[in-house]
Amino acid sequence: MSVPPAATGNAPTGLSIRGIKKSFGDVDVLFGIDLDVRPGEVVALLGENGAGKSTLSGIIAGAVRPSAGTMTWNGAPYAPHQPGDAIAAGIGMIHQEMRLLPHLSIAENVFVGRLPLKGGRIDRDTMNRLASAQLRRLGLDVPPTRLVGTLTIAAQQQVEIAKALVLQAKLLILDEPTAALGGHETDLLFEQINRLKAEGYSFIYISHRLEEIARIADRVVVLRDGHLVATHDTAQLPVRTFVEAMVGRSVERMFPDLPAPGGDVVLEVRGLTSAHGAFRDVGFEVRKGEILGFAGLIGAGRTEVMRAISGADPRRAGEILVDGKPVAMRSPADSIEAGMVLVPEDRKAQGAILDHSIAENLCLPNLDTVAPDGWVRPARVLAFAREGIRKLGVKGVPDQAIRNLSGGNQQKAIIAKWIARSPKVFILDEPTRGIDVGARAAIYDVIADLARAGMAVIVVSSDLEEVLGLSHRVVVMSRGRQMGILPKEKATSVAVMELATA
Repeated sequence: MSVPPAATGNAPTGLSIRGIKKSFGDVDVLFGIDLDVRPGEVVALLGENGAGKSTLSGIIAGAVRPSAGTMTWNGAPYAPHQPGDAIAAGIGMIHQEMRLLPHLSIAENVFVGRLPLKGGRIDRDTMNRLASAQLRRLGLDVPPTRLVGTLTIAAQQQVEIAKALVLQAKLLILDEPTAALGGHETDLLFEQINRLKAEGYSFIYISHRLEEIARIADRVVVLRDGHLVATHDTAQLPVRTFVEAMVGRSVERMFPDLPAPGGDVVLEVRGLTSAHGAFRDVGFEVRKGEILGFAGLIGAGRTEVMRAISGADPRRAGEILVDGKPVAMRSPADSIEAGMVLVPEDRKAQGAILDHSIAENLCLPNLDTVAPDGWVRPARVLAFAREGIRKLGVKGVPDQAIRNLSGGNQQKAIIAKWIARSPKVFILDEPTRGIDVGARAAIYDVIADLARAGMAVIVVSSDLEEVLGLSHRVVVMSRGRQMGILPKEKATSVAVMELATA
């Protein structure tokens, strides 16, 4: 670990940041940050949620105004007042949260705000041709005329990347660009980044997937509590080095010890087949206190299976049994009534009502408990929310908008609202997507606690290490087919990937 050197007098070509500070009211969030990003390099920006990464990247991208400090871009003063100024200067940002228009086509999203014209009309042939070329560069084989709202989250993320590339920006800020991508899609993205690097493009790369850093980054900087605490001139270092700089302490263990599962089968799935062709003939069982992992590449059908089990998507065939009794899952309400709950992969769009308070989010699915007589009493709501916050260790207060929580605390709050129902089956789809390493360990402890409480737990994740570290057994899927179920002692990364790519 090394402390950043003192600023030099000569601003290098590329981006140079000196003494950047930011305060929101009386709260200081950045303390004199110095950073250089040279042409043709990838600088990884690491830190826990709340470390200041989003604020710093927002300042660079023109979305946030600094309280003090200066920036230069290619040797000239750089002080964007809005994102449009940054884009015009050649600096673009790809956000972790999708900012696409679902009812427009892929091509229209890629060129929104700068539609090509011909004879005073939109030149759709040119627009579709250029968008298609960018999609092919990223390995996304879909027509540019397809509506964005029909795409998977992984495909939508690739559209966001294509949209930024069309801008011809020379510096791209990538905020969790692989959070929704599988291994193959990530490889394609890295190939594109390396090609652009060779052409002189530079990148600020923000990711909680620390195992990626050695593959893609040239240098690494670490923020903690608004301070730049470490710089490394190489990314070829143990992940532990980065983690300990991020959290400010030694990290001995990531995954918790798993409880021994009970003998009773809680959930049994037989011959489950999607009504839309996403998967076919899926069958498995989960026992009391067991954590069953689902692994596979993006598009394997894992999420679609979970949605069908929980009543969110229709099925063409198959049987679902809870405690040995068949259950007709026509809607999520049927699933909840049967004692089965789902924490969806997109917590912001599907798992929470962002502008409502923590208390409202916790109480809405529990009105039969909070208001058994039909009357919602504020005192009872407050008490219920405080108990959920305490149980899961959510860092927030009941009347705080859930939007303003970190990703890890949002996820804890979503889990808390379902724990209150004491479900028999708890399904978590991508439980740590976009969550920092410290909060991730806390979520892992929560998942282990669910199993200790006797629930049957299913964990779906694109992070193979996560699936292997959390699961008693692993179901592997490929292209909508169930390829096998591996016990923990045989569930290695090689064994899983052999099945996932078959």
